[in-house]
Amino acid sequence: MAVLVTGGAGFIGSHTVVELQNAGYEVVVVDNLSNSSPKSLERVQEITGKAVKFYEADILDADALATVFSENKIESVIHFAGLKAVGESVQKPWEYYHNNVTGSLVLFDVMKRYGVKNIIFSSSATVYGTPAEIPVTEKCPKGEITNPYGQTKSMLEQMLMDIQKADPQWNVILLRYFNPIGAHKSGKIGENPNGIPNNLMPYVTQVAVGKLKCLGVFGNDYDTPDGTGVRDYIHVVDLAIGHVKAIEKMKENPGLKIYNLGTGTGYSVLDIVKNFEQATGVEVPYEIKPRRAGDIATNYADASLAKEELGWTAERGIREMCEDAWRWQSNNPNGFEE
Repeated sequence: MAVLVTGGAGFIGSHTVVELQNAGYEVVVVDNLSNSSPKSLERVQEITGKAVKFYEADILDADALATVFSENKIESVIHFAGLKAVGESVQKPWEYYHNNVTGSLVLFDVMKRYGVKNIIFSSSATVYGTPAEIPVTEKCPKGEITNPYGQTKSMLEQMLMDIQKADPQWNVILLRYFNPIGAHKSGKIGENPNGIPNNLMPYVTQVAVGKLKCLGVFGNDYDTPDGTGVRDYIHVVDLAIGHVKAIEKMKENPGLKIYNLGTGTGYSVLDIVKNFEQATGVEVPYEIKPRRAGDIATNYADASLAKEELGWTAERGIREMCEDAWRWQSNNPNGFEE
């Protein structure tokens, strides 16, 4: 029996494929390569020594998905595929709702048709909006979500909850990630954004490697120790291992479960810059810019439920995240493009 990973050529997807293969799972990947490279899966194969069965297909294409399910014995699905840039989602709401929501409904429908009722959904701490409490627990109510990307995550959570309630044979695990950074130790796979990065760490590494001139820090007047926004940064390999633990949890037929995946520690933007400079010896020039719309001051997780029920904790610290991100970027200054 195999695990189907949608969006498996992407940043978190490719790292999860590595950890699933290392744990002995058979993996099938579906990805339309709109924001990823087929080279990432070649590199996964170099890391694990195992071939990855890959279909270039879009989750909006029911026939293509039906082919994947008819040709493989799929037991569980880990669903990463989706558009994911917060700023872009504000500019292109139609594309985000169509791709993320409609595409997911097509996927759920094909799963139902083939009797596959185990799904792990890649959600986000975005669903908490401005959190009612810090650290954020899973009981924290969903807040006002400030962008269409976050709305699609929240809607899909709700849809999966309703599907599971209507048919308790479904097992749904919603994983709410905080801020994944870092890269695989080998330096072979990592975050490879198209164009200007939306996330802090690839921006830092691209400044360090000389692709970008200077890091923009949005706002230094927040109510935080140094005035810059505080977030919970988690190593992508720890996050990937969290998915393997969730797949193991499926064996218990857990019904509906929601877990935060984070470290429980908040770091400011300037903490990241400082740790990166210390880890690599490379200077990262930055300039303070106005706050970004929709940004909040502080957000970090209480991840004790994942520890208790999945036996999972984040093990890699901030220094290691910086070292690994830099190893990837310096080995691959242009990402997967030679």
